[in-house]
Amino acid sequence: MRHGVALYLEKVNVDFDGFRALTDLSLYIDEGELRCIIGPNGAGKTTLMDVITGKTRPTSGTAFFGQHHDLSKMSTEEIAEAGIGRKFQKPTVFEAFSVLENLLLAAPKDKTVRKSLFGKLSGETQANIEASLEMTRLGEFRNKQAGLLSHGQKQWLEIGMLLMQKPHLILLDEPVAGMTDYETELTAELCLELKKNHTLIVVEHDMSFIDRISEKVTVLAAGQVLAEGTLASVQANSDVIEKYLGR
Repeated sequence: MRHGVALYLEKVNVDFDGFRALTDLSLYIDEGELRCIIGPNGAGKTTLMDVITGKTRPTSGTAFFGQHHDLSKMSTEEIAEAGIGRKFQKPTVFEAFSVLENLLLAAPKDKTVRKSLFGKLSGETQANIEASLEMTRLGEFRNKQAGLLSHGQKQWLEIGMLLMQKPHLILLDEPVAGMTDYETELTAELCLELKKNHTLIVVEHDMSFIDRISEKVTVLAAGQVLAEGTLASVQANSDVIEKYLGR
């Protein structure tokens, strides 16, 4: 495996009861890269994310995170502890708790609610909270109940909760779905800011958002990599036009 590769998938196949969800899929993500993944529904995008996070085991092929972590042999918990964090499309925040309490609950230490909310915070945890609040622009809402936040703010809070776990690789699944234009623009800025210290994989359908943040785009279709390159180059690819954009 090449030095500086954060994620290394080679010839990954995933079969579900005779249905092949991924076919000979190879993907190489460099450290510090922001890779966008697009494709039609049923292309295998969710299955790919599931393989990376350990939710789904490859039927065959190689899946490595960094130099030493064989994802095919690790549990979802071990993968999270190794430094991979995932934000799902639907925000899963604790709506009855404040923004601050959500961040506390996401901190890797002090797993119980009582310890997290009433224990004495370490300086490191306090610093992480302030950094997460600043990054997600939620500082002024720290004491606001999460259920009262806008849809976009809930998405940012969930990203903030991921940041509390200090992941190296962050997977964002349709981060701007349902957002206003203003929230979408702020999320683009957030992604570009996150890229300074993290490797990111962003799955999204919003092409204007992809255009705003992307350097390299991977197009999936029928469980295979159809094309890779800049957004302009893949949009001009005849196979991509036929199997995805032309629909």
